[in-house]
Amino acid sequence: MNTKKLIAASLICADPVNIEKDIKEIIKGGVDLIHFDVMDGRFVPRHGLYVEILKRIKELTDIPVDVHMMVENPGDYIEVFAAAKANYYCFHIEVTQHANRIVKQIREAGMNVGVALNPATPISCLDWIINDVSLVCVMAINPGIVGHKLIPNTYKKIKLLRDYAVANGNSNVLIEVDGGVTFETGSEMLKHGANILVCGTGSIFRPHEDTISNKIKAFKATLY
Repeated sequence: MNTKKLIAASLICADPVNIEKDIKEIIKGGVDLIHFDVMDGRFVPRHGLYVEILKRIKELTDIPVDVHMMVENPGDYIEVFAAAKANYYCFHIEVTQHANRIVKQIREAGMNVGVALNPATPISCLDWIINDVSLVCVMAINPGIVGHKLIPNTYKKIKLLRDYAVANGNSNVLIEVDGGVTFETGSEMLKHGANILVCGTGSIFRPHEDTISNKIKAFKATLY
């Protein structure tokens, strides 16, 4: 079973006016991944980050980037984000009737395959692709809204997903939790089988308390 414990910084929570400064703080803090939210204003009621920002990130650091595509047509952007050197391309299962096709396109573009599940989406929707994905992103809040509280059944869903992945032959899949990650919830998520915690305003992006790099280090200390 995959027991990695990784921290991903949610860049959508950075200061949009000083985003490069915040990226440098993220690097200084030693995160394992940068979580990059892309939104089209239709699948979720807002817009997110742009590919040009990803290109700039890749000039500053070799930290892997997982791109979270909260869009209605994820197949339309695969080549664009592959060219920008995204490491993981994570699409929402709810928006496609042809998940196998999307998985194949992502792999052929040279990225690791990720799939995201909304809070009400059942794990069984992965039946035909679980052995073809590297990462499953469990949404612990409704997507697209920053700062919402953790949906309580998330812990149960993480555990069910880990057991499901093992039973279906993909014990190495990375389980990422997006939303509701705090100093109080992070360890519990890992105990239930999560690998990657997406950290936002509930944990590391809290400028009224400390620098991002210091918050990352403090958060890590609660996990290991």
